[in-house]
This record gives sequence, C-alpha cells and structure tokens, in this order.
Amino acid sequence: MGKTKYRFNPETLQYDRIEHTFRQKIFRFFIYFFASVLLAAIYLGVLSLFVDSPKDKKLKREIAEMRTQYELLNKRLEQVNTVLADLQQRDDNLYRTIFEADPIPSSVRKAGYGGVNKYSDLEGYDNSDIIISTTRKLDIITKEAYVQSKSYDELIRLARNKEKMLSCIPAIQPISNKNLRRIAAGWGWRIHPIYKIRKFHYGIDFSAPKGTPVYATGDGVVKKIVRSRRGYGNEILIDHGFGYVSLYAHLNGFNVKKGQHVKRGDVIGFVGNTGLSTGPHLHYGVMLRGKYVNPINYFFNDLTPDEYEKMVKLTNNVKQSLD
Repeated sequence: MGKTKYRFNPETLQYDRIEHTFRQKIFRFFIYFFASVLLAAIYLGVLSLFVDSPKDKKLKREIAEMRTQYELLNKRLEQVNTVLADLQQRDDNLYRTIFEADPIPSSVRKAGYGGVNKYSDLEGYDNSDIIISTTRKLDIITKEAYVQSKSYDELIRLARNKEKMLSCIPAIQPISNKNLRRIAAGWGWRIHPIYKIRKFHYGIDFSAPKGTPVYATGDGVVKKIVRSRRGYGNEILIDHGFGYVSLYAHLNGFNVKKGQHVKRGDVIGFVGNTGLSTGPHLHYGVMLRGKYVNPINYFFNDLTPDEYEKMVKLTNNVKQSLD
C-alpha cells in the first residue's frame, strides 16, 4: 500500500490529503515506465561498449581460432613453397643438365598469377587480408606443383632414353688422333688463311693426309650431303637427335648416303682439301639446338683428363685456321 501524501493549506492552516485522479495516475505510470526503459537502454548501450555478450565472446573466440589456423596454414604453405623451390632448382640445374634438356622458363612456372582479381568475393571481411593471402599462396603452389609434376614426367621419359642418348651424342674424335698431333686449329677467333682477316672459327680443324678415314662421332642419320667447290667444300651433316647435329667438311669422298643410319665409329667419308681450304684437313663442327658449340667439350669417350687438357692447350695455341 502506497504512502499517503499531504500538502499544507495556508488558508485553513491544515494539511490536506493529496488525491490524484485516474488520468493523473495513468500519466505518472507512463512517465515512470518510459523513463525506466530509457535508463535501461542507456545502461545496456554503455554496457555493450565495455562488456561482450556471451554470443560476442563466442564469435571472437572462433575468429581468433580461425585466424590462428590461417597463420599456421600460411607457415606450412611457406615450408611447402621452400621445398618446391628446391625441387625446381634441382630440376633446372641438375636433372635437366644431366639429360641435356633446357630448363623450364620462369614465365611458364609463374604463369597465370596476374590479371583479373580472382579474390574479389573474399574482400570486405575483417580478416580478408589473411584469407586472400592464404588462398593466393595455395593457388600458386598448386599451379607450380602441377608444372613440376609434368616436368618429372618429361624427365622420366628422358631417363628411359638416356642410354640411346649417350650413344647418339657426338663423343669421339672424327679421325684417328691418338697422339693428338693432328690438331690444327680450335674453336674461337682465328686469322682466316685466305682472307687474312680475324674470323670466328666454329669448330676444330684436324690435319691429315688426303684419304684418311673420317668417323661418325655418334649414332644418327645422315641429314645432308653437299658437293661443292666453295666454303666448306664437300661436307656431311649427321642428325644425332636430342638436338645434336655434327658437321664434317672439306671431304675428298663420301662413304654414306643421305638418310642412311650410322653408328658411332662408322667410316662416313675421307679427308680432303675441297672448298676454301689451304691443305688436306677435316673441319669438324657440332651444333646443339641449332647453335654451334665447342666440339672439344664432347670428346669424353676417347680422351683421358690429361689428354683433354693437352688438347685444350693445342687448340688455343694455333692462331690461324686452315679454312
């Protein structure tokens, strides 16, 4: 029961009891009610700024746990990327070197990462940066792993053909030269014997009497036979496969036909003095993927290390070629 309230009446000098009408009571009720609601709202608003609700706490825990998982995943992806980079380096610098294959260009390994933003649907979230970073790393590693797997498929094929490849590489001297006395001129800049100008010599000259047998330096197919009085004169080109082609020039005669299969050591022709030549000799050249390379780097089947070192000195000492 509520307290009875009074007020002083100066006319009667007495305290009169305060009586409220029903409307006043309703009005006062609503005033108190709305004031209470307003205070409660202010209280909850202030409380929500400083104190998390159980639901908010749960969400924050889940977000923190998810971020931790992403960070751990990023570290694992970095470890995988390090291992993959090591495999790529071994592939390019070891395995492909062994099999005489070109390394995979970086443009192929790194292809498909730029251009249109593929991760726009992941933007706009509180943790978008780490989500996008992790997704991008995963995409890159997936692509590089695929390229590497295809590379290993190719290396397996090359390994199966290695025995055949070793028999095809031009790996012996094209004429009998046990004492290394027939080295006339080597690879590099030389004075041309006819034009008397400095000219690059793309091969090795072997001096020998006319009619000396000339040998195929590796298994292959006779690609071309040329009969000429100019340039290299009579010459033979043998395609060994695997990117190798060998050249035998200034010949006196031929012992093979175009399209004929030859084995390493087969007599394919005879030393001569045809074309622009100042004396009987064989000009021998080796091409790898269309470019001339120094033949001396391929005499590993019939030279000891000491003989190889001696041959290098001999080819460097001669300053004028015979063609």
